[in-house]
Amino acid sequence: MPYAIPAPMLAKAVPAVPDPARTPGGLSYEPKWDGFRALVSWDGTDVEIGSRGSKPLTRYFPELVEAFAQLLPEPCLLDGEIVVAMGNGTGRRLQWEALSQRIHPAASRVALLSEQTPAMFIAFDLLARGDRDLQAEPFSTRRAELENLLRDVPDPIHTTRTTEDVDLARRWLDEFEGAGLDGVVAKPLAQPYAPGKRTMLKIKHARTADVVALGYRIHRSGSGVGSLLVGLYGDDGELHGVGGVSAWSDKRRRELIDELAPLVERDAAGDAVTGESDRSRFAASKDVSFVKLRPELVLEVRYDQLEGQRFRHTVQFERWRPDRDARSCTFDQLETVAAYDLADVLD
Repeated sequence: MPYAIPAPMLAKAVPAVPDPARTPGGLSYEPKWDGFRALVSWDGTDVEIGSRGSKPLTRYFPELVEAFAQLLPEPCLLDGEIVVAMGNGTGRRLQWEALSQRIHPAASRVALLSEQTPAMFIAFDLLARGDRDLQAEPFSTRRAELENLLRDVPDPIHTTRTTEDVDLARRWLDEFEGAGLDGVVAKPLAQPYAPGKRTMLKIKHARTADVVALGYRIHRSGSGVGSLLVGLYGDDGELHGVGGVSAWSDKRRRELIDELAPLVERDAAGDAVTGESDRSRFAASKDVSFVKLRPELVLEVRYDQLEGQRFRHTVQFERWRPDRDARSCTFDQLETVAAYDLADVLD
């Protein structure tokens, strides 16, 4: 039988790459991969891939199931990240959109995408090897065991690079974003694996942008604003949706309904005009309708990175900007990240 897959060890956000001298035993730093967290169990016969949310990912990545069964030298329980890379040569980088498309209910579609956009697995921890449970061992020991286990294993299985040099980790934070990565993770070298606990430290890019409110969705409770949809003006002069702002308190959600009422677009009968955003493949049945707003209200938000013309993650509200003209909120204000060769991250 496969190993029992535990809850993954988690990370808490910190504003900067931490000093290793402030952590007993020091820190190990590694790139923060932008993919699906995955715990892989291989018992010599069966492969199981568990996700951060305890949902099985096995059926969505047949090419990785085959690779684990053929390439892993012995039974083991790995912790890592599933990613998809796109592009050629030095333009190759991680692509979240291509990865997210892999979660599809149709087996035929999964099989096709496994050939068109094959995934890679980036291993960063080893929880069991053979009949040995390594979770109680310090990370320094688990990392050494991981390198030993995977030293001769080829693509699509990789071992993430690490360093104990804090200055190099700070350089990685700046450079690796150009290959589509998400930041840097710091792990205490002396600590055991801690399922479900935020023992690791994650450092991500924090930026701000002024965006235009273009609509809102009603909260799933049926009361108040669940999320505020925001956009930026492109070179074509059109307002393009770039993401959403959420995490309002119950009281604030109800207040926003009244505050946004004067901006709601209405038809000739006086009814609110609605639209629909793209449906998530993770929740195909989710209501994606929204109430349209006249594009006049500007707000400042915090974001970590842009993928294509959309913010990669849900952005955080910072403040309202009544002093800003909506038409001045363009893509030009966003920081441009220099491209970085993914092969140099994988090496």
